[in-house]
Amino acid sequence: MSWTKLPKGSFTGIDWAKPGATTGADPYLVWAEADKFAGYGGKPPRWLPVTIELNPGVSIAQFIAAGSPLWLHVPPVYTSSAAPAGLRFCTARVKPAFFKHIRLGGSLHALVQRLEMGLPAGHQTDDPTAPSAAPPGAAPVLLQGKVIGQIDGGLAFANNRFLKNGKARTQYFWRQDGEGVGSTPAGLGYGHELTAAQINQAMQQNTFGGMVDEGAVYQQFKLTALQRLLNHGTQVLDLACGPRTLLAQVANLPPSFDAPPSWDLANDDASRANIVSVQLDWDTIRDTSGGAMNVHILDGLMYIMSRCALTAKIAVNLSWGTLAGPHDGSSILEAAMDQLIALSGKRLQIILPVSNSYQWRTHANAALSKNERVTFHWRGQPADLSQNFLELWLPEGATGIEIEITPPGRTALPALSFGESRMWLDGGTQPLCALIYPEAVATGRNGTCALIAVAPTFSFDDGTATAPSGAWQIKLTNVGTGAVTIDAYVERDDEVLAHHTGIRQSHLEDALYDMQALVDDPTNPTPIRRSGNFNSIATGNKTVSVGGTRIAGPKWANYSPQNPDPDHARPTRPGVVKIPHTQAFSDENAALIGVRGASTRSGSAVRLVGTSDAAPQVTRKVFNAM
Repeated sequence: MSWTKLPKGSFTGIDWAKPGATTGADPYLVWAEADKFAGYGGKPPRWLPVTIELNPGVSIAQFIAAGSPLWLHVPPVYTSSAAPAGLRFCTARVKPAFFKHIRLGGSLHALVQRLEMGLPAGHQTDDPTAPSAAPPGAAPVLLQGKVIGQIDGGLAFANNRFLKNGKARTQYFWRQDGEGVGSTPAGLGYGHELTAAQINQAMQQNTFGGMVDEGAVYQQFKLTALQRLLNHGTQVLDLACGPRTLLAQVANLPPSFDAPPSWDLANDDASRANIVSVQLDWDTIRDTSGGAMNVHILDGLMYIMSRCALTAKIAVNLSWGTLAGPHDGSSILEAAMDQLIALSGKRLQIILPVSNSYQWRTHANAALSKNERVTFHWRGQPADLSQNFLELWLPEGATGIEIEITPPGRTALPALSFGESRMWLDGGTQPLCALIYPEAVATGRNGTCALIAVAPTFSFDDGTATAPSGAWQIKLTNVGTGAVTIDAYVERDDEVLAHHTGIRQSHLEDALYDMQALVDDPTNPTPIRRSGNFNSIATGNKTVSVGGTRIAGPKWANYSPQNPDPDHARPTRPGVVKIPHTQAFSDENAALIGVRGASTRSGSAVRLVGTSDAAPQVTRKVFNAM
């Protein structure tokens, strides 16, 4: 059993095997080049989407001026009047030459602090040079007053929950993929936009006997997902800004289910608010690394702001997220959202759920003194069509941790030390696994992350390398002088609501872990901890994270992180966030989980389970109080 050196990147041109080459890089980009973009269609993109943080004092305009349109494209929205003065975060689409110019001596080297790859799992739809069948639309009429923003999937905008006097409250709808009907937002350069006028016209054209044929409206706009009865974005938005009177009374919910009480419509601005909605690209959602989400969520936030006047007040519900990451607010997307809020003078608020992973066994924590070691057992599922990722986060100065990996049914690979990265081929030509262990990473500011990336365990394509399923043993040994606290996070890889993708969530295992418990026992020495399972884009300083509680019975939903933290005495890395800022109902009681909200079609309701139910209720409260 032996490691192989990392290759030279086919896109970046970086020789990742050279000492220090991975320092400060996005480890997912390193892995993508090591496995020849197998998780992204099997070939390098023409343009690579990235999220960028610039150095202090550098403007986005300066950054663009120092580059070339031949190899750097920043969507114009980032230099428009919608972008707050002083913004240092943007997305970009880059070509290989870009990576020459950010190296030492290049024109961009002193400007760029860090960048993270944001490549969707499937075909690229946001190539800035691709001819578009949808020309840019007319200059938008900017929305005044208070606006609800949504970034999600599947908004049934013709549902009567989102109408006012029979007309669409959804003033702008941006679908980020390449399908559908509408103009391309000029400030973003990809996807399709619909306006309220277009939605209203389609509803009028499909009205029969005084009733709108909602299915025909969605068919006209080629929104096939809205032919299903259940759509995540529809129910979430209903909880955020739908008229709550009927459902609240039917469900016999207490007045505190909404604020103000749901029948007090005179004070419920949310139930009448204008809406700007962003529908994420399906390939973005399928990217199990979570990186594609950063690009498209940041673009989505800028789109929402670009459709609102500078005096408008905006509450954005973002009921999405991932599990791996630094969990201290230093990820690039979290830092970008924090700066957007700070620069917008509190006229922008962003609300997120804390995740449903409390019982998933996707987090482990260990404090190692000198010469101490711990072994994590990471279970890769059979017949898993997706890649799997485990991130090991170490604090500043933790340079003495050695990592030894034993694949299922194999002998151990040699231990790697701080700054070393390798891939495991198992006699083949494609990597089954890689350990990317740089001295610093772009995905967090504090300490470093050692990424363990594993190929799918099954593929319908004979040319795709597959890794063995079973328990991977990850042994960490502290050969340094001081104690080190380590957090291990398994990345989210579960089925998306109403979609069957063939992906299966990996998890950690330990004989001491109590499967019957609902919260951590501080006296149980198992490294697997429920505490710390948290949405990794919801730990920022200025965004609002929301946990899920029950209307009746024991307070906290089993799947939600809790406040106070039952495992608060556990050693943690500096700045790690494990408890929500606030909470709202996501279960009716211990037996009847979830709460009801709008189904795709008017007049129907469905039950959705999770903290995605809780976040939009807080969005309503925040919005009404603005």
